[in-house]
Amino acid sequence: MNVALNHFSLRSLTVMVVFTFFLLVLPLVLPPLPPPPLFLLFLPVLIMSALIFLALTPSNVPDTDSISV
Repeated sequence: MNVALNHFSLRSLTVMVVFTFFLLVLPLVLPPLPPPPLFLLFLPVLIMSALIFLALTPSNVPDTDSISV
């Protein structure tokens, strides 16, 4: 416990413990939710594919190493 207090303040440690408690207890107490719409299920896939596309497309920024003045 002393190692945790060296890295985190008592307040932040308390907040993390309370959030952990809520994450463990609330799913047992709350009723199950209906499934989300189909578009929201594919939203992470669309975002990831857009990020991969942007990562693999060449940029239009000129290469400053090869330009001589």
